[in-house]
Amino acid sequence: MEIRPGRIVGILVGTVVILGLGVYGPVTLLAPLPAVQASVVDALDPAAAAAPPVLPADGASAVVVSGSSTPVATAGITDPVPIAGVAKAIEALVVIDAKPVAVGNTGPTLTISNEDYADYIEYSKADARAIPVFLGETWTEREVLQAVLLGSSNNHADTLARWAFGSVDAYTTAAATWLTAHGLTGTHISDATGLSGDTVGTATDAARVADLVMSQPTLAEILSNPATSLVNNRGVDNTTNEYADLGVFGISRSFSDPAGVCFLFTTTVGTSKTSTTIAGAFLREPDYDTLPTDLTAFVAGAQTGAAPVAVVAKGASHAHFRAAWGAEANGVAGADITRSAWQIGSAGAKVDLDAFSTGLEGGLVGHVGIAGGPQVPLKLDRAIKDPGLGWRLMHPFAMISSLIAANR
Repeated sequence: MEIRPGRIVGILVGTVVILGLGVYGPVTLLAPLPAVQASVVDALDPAAAAAPPVLPADGASAVVVSGSSTPVATAGITDPVPIAGVAKAIEALVVIDAKPVAVGNTGPTLTISNEDYADYIEYSKADARAIPVFLGETWTEREVLQAVLLGSSNNHADTLARWAFGSVDAYTTAAATWLTAHGLTGTHISDATGLSGDTVGTATDAARVADLVMSQPTLAEILSNPATSLVNNRGVDNTTNEYADLGVFGISRSFSDPAGVCFLFTTTVGTSKTSTTIAGAFLREPDYDTLPTDLTAFVAGAQTGAAPVAVVAKGASHAHFRAAWGAEANGVAGADITRSAWQIGSAGAKVDLDAFSTGLEGGLVGHVGIAGGPQVPLKLDRAIKDPGLGWRLMHPFAMISSLIAANR
């Protein structure tokens, strides 16, 4: 039987249609729906809510939240300046890293040498801070650290450097390595005492040093429990504990001609639920009379700035979702986040969104909160429902694209 050309074309077209329907139907009906398009509605900036603290008009100053390397506020000179006794706090950190002493322990002993005794005589003649030593007597590492930290003893700073590293020059080399390892690149150590004008650092580095000292258990314990006497009942006048009535914990208070007055400290601000410990450095203060005035103004401003800030409000919209078939919904915060502005610091906030196609009202679609801190769920304020078979059949390209994306 002869088959006419028109019939052949019809058979071919019919075959294509049947095969097409065999693929088209399953793809459009069974492929996953396209993910909704999402956009952040409110990129939070909670750091902007923090009231700036009152920092000294003169010199160089900086404050950091404990555990952070980024200053929450700076003022004055940003370049490195002479740091006086801040150098001794750095020495204590470098030495205790090299020769650890557990909390409450004395550590090894060292014997006062001719060079150690000569240092005491020279510093005493120069009217620089010095605690008496005698040739041949022994001191424990803890006692020397007490003399350096609490008494700001220059002769003990040199003795500690020689004992731990062999010489002061060897100590300065070790200090440079330690500073680099801790990201304190704005600081340079030329001596153990800080009397040299070539021993310099930035206020930000100094504030971080204050935080590092109080984060080191043994050094924090030494500073928190001042010695009443050391070897042979030689007293140590605590040079740091001057401003406790202001709510300030002193770590180092010192003076040199190149540096002026320098002060390292910590203080806790905020309420019991939102309290935050901050560490600070005031460098190149004009004199000892100006320091308490500047500290009083700073603490008052810091307390004001520590007032609770509503970072995230329950029910507030932080994202908008739109589906290809026209359905829309918002992502709203499922709970409040209230924090001290100091706790927020400069971390900012972030919104993390999940990919999805459909969701029930109240369904989890992401999180919002403080970067590196607490997060709360984002929930849909209304359902985004499946558009149904009709939409699927009428939008094959969207469905095929979604299938391809799902199988990548």
